[in-house]
Amino acid sequence: MKHYLIAYDVVESKRRVKVAKLVYGYALGGQKSALEVPVSFSEVKAIALELEEKIDADTDKVNIIGVGEEAILLGMATQLEYDEGMIIL
Repeated sequence: MKHYLIAYDVVESKRRVKVAKLVYGYALGGQKSALEVPVSFSEVKAIALELEEKIDADTDKVNIIGVGEEAILLGMATQLEYDEGMIIL
């Protein structure tokens, strides 16, 4: 399991809601359109395929970035920990 940062900029509201619902379903936390997601590589590939179907490639943007083991945390930032089987509410 690895942490990924999924950041999106979706122009049209209806598509943005669909993208947000998908990403928030996996997210531990984040800021509106930039969320930390703890998933396996195969899961992140599946998420990417679903996102690709929901966006308009001509106007929207999604970045999925692997977060390294040694994250640089500033201010109040903390590394969120996730154990398999854990339920985040």
